[in-house]
Amino acid sequence: MSRIQTVFQRLQADGRKALIPFITAGFPEPALTLPLMHALVEGGADVIELGVPFSDPMADGPTIQRASECALAQGMSLRKLLGIVRSFRAEDDDTPVVLMGYANPIEAMGTDAFVAEARAAGVDGVLVVDYPPEECVSFARAAKAAGLDPIFLLAPTSTEQRFADVAAAGSGYIYYVSLKGVTGSGKLDINEVARRIPRIRAAVGMPVGVGFGIRDAESARRIGAVADAVVIGSRVIEEIEQSPRDEAAARVTAFMRGIREALDAIEPATGVKS
Repeated sequence: MSRIQTVFQRLQADGRKALIPFITAGFPEPALTLPLMHALVEGGADVIELGVPFSDPMADGPTIQRASECALAQGMSLRKLLGIVRSFRAEDDDTPVVLMGYANPIEAMGTDAFVAEARAAGVDGVLVVDYPPEECVSFARAAKAAGLDPIFLLAPTSTEQRFADVAAAGSGYIYYVSLKGVTGSGKLDINEVARRIPRIRAAVGMPVGVGFGIRDAESARRIGAVADAVVIGSRVIEEIEQSPRDEAAARVTAFMRGIREALDAIEPATGVKS
């Protein structure tokens, strides 16, 4: 059983929801990524999504785009990111790390080399935005064989066939994109998310995390009431962006604690409370 699966199993047994924050590796500077990862855990993160900076993203809003541009300008690369994960794993053997990004850096490294090096570094899962499940069967198979969970996106427009493809290729958890748009945009329709989650969970047989549009403790609480996990990215990046660099880790921990407390206050329920 992978670290990711172990975490979700433990949380389910405890009646708790997973908190999955996203940060961009190398932002605001490469030396701060490792301290920020530990700050996320200190604040209550159950899984860390670590963004692989890329110059031409298709799903990231302006906040994460700025973070990627900043990281790339300072020389952050996929190989350097894996070195950071290796350092993190030397100090934290429990918190799962998922790499989230795009196909180009992986293809440039070579998929076989990436899978081997990611596993050796201590990565637990990989979410490649532009690897649709029906087109990356061999990659998903290789990842699973190496002990990496291939994680896929589902959206409000996803079809029953896409549900089936994701169920066959994926493992770990599903990332449900709650909005039609890029990260950090739009307004959440909590009731619409609540209607879709049970259907998705039944179709894919995995925990469902919801991201895009979650900005604060209240939106996290409402999403957590119906999902298995809450994914929060742009708002964490903004907290880092607005902090003096010597205060960024402490401010991230404080922000995360507020979200964690909101999720832990959720009472078991079948519906959505407004």
